[in-house]
Amino acid sequence: MRSWRAWIGIAISIVFLYFAFRGQDLGEIRDSLRTVNLWWLLPALAMYFLGVWIRAVRWSILLKPIAPNVTSRSLFPKVIVGYMANNVLPLRTGELVRSYLVGKQNGVRKTSVLATIAVERIFDGFTMLGFMLVATAFVSFTSELQHLALIAFVVFTLLLIGLFLLTLGGDFLDRLIQLIVGPLPTRVADTVERMTESFLGGLAVFKHRRELLKVASFSLFAWICEASMYYLIAQGFGPQIRDVVGFGATLMTTGVANMATLIPSSPGYIGQFEFGVRLVLNGALRVPEVHALAYAILVHAALYFPITIWGVVLWFRQHLSIDQIQGVDDTLDVDRDAPATAGASFPERRTDQRSV
Repeated sequence: MRSWRAWIGIAISIVFLYFAFRGQDLGEIRDSLRTVNLWWLLPALAMYFLGVWIRAVRWSILLKPIAPNVTSRSLFPKVIVGYMANNVLPLRTGELVRSYLVGKQNGVRKTSVLATIAVERIFDGFTMLGFMLVATAFVSFTSELQHLALIAFVVFTLLLIGLFLLTLGGDFLDRLIQLIVGPLPTRVADTVERMTESFLGGLAVFKHRRELLKVASFSLFAWICEASMYYLIAQGFGPQIRDVVGFGATLMTTGVANMATLIPSSPGYIGQFEFGVRLVLNGALRVPEVHALAYAILVHAALYFPITIWGVVLWFRQHLSIDQIQGVDDTLDVDRDAPATAGASFPERRTDQRSV
């Protein structure tokens, strides 16, 4: 893990923490947390981990074209370990860890696995946008929420169109790749081509409409489970939160808070999450800032600690090490021993036209 990446994430989190907590009395936030009925955490966590299981099922669908023998049962602990890594390492390093674990166990190229995770993120983004759209029937958009929704819609739409066009392949894609690798030294160009072919193999689900529908459906079910967690935790608070966080507010809070965590940050998305929750509860619903931030802290803690502890246990049960986590970036370049995955086929390059 490169130190500059970590410092960038920490700096981003500090900025969001400042805007989330500026002018607040931490003692009042603590007092608000002391009044919470923590028994509501039990059903909330049950719904959360049900959602994690559904995510494992969704991931198994995305992986089938490149790893036919993979099962949701085998992926469930890998999802947990990946979430743990996201919580203790900056800039969503857990996604790389998941690619490493699946690639190592199933003998597929890690870049292909990473492509399936990219597809996951796009479906997650559109699900969050859907939540926000439905919530507008109950919650009025502030200008900040409108800007966030618009930016997210444009970004995820462009990403989805881009990935879909990549799966079409054809002569245009071949020529584009040759144009990119043409000026590169032969060894570098070979590596780029293998990585590109491997990445495209992970996008095979775009060629199967029925599987895409399954992925979209499981994305919706998984996020409904997580939104249920937000709602159940709110029931443990006083009327300032409990009476406000209904159906629409729950969808809006879930959507905005998780949109905020897509920004690379310090481990655990500290700062972005609290800012996103405050943006909805205080900015749109006029909940007092103290109670809004107390709610954000408790939900974030429920999302963070249980799965992190479980992930650490699973990590050591598999006899893995911190060195392996820190070295994941390097293992993703090219796995020469992994079998080729279904993807684009590239024409032979004319090496005589390029200097080595």
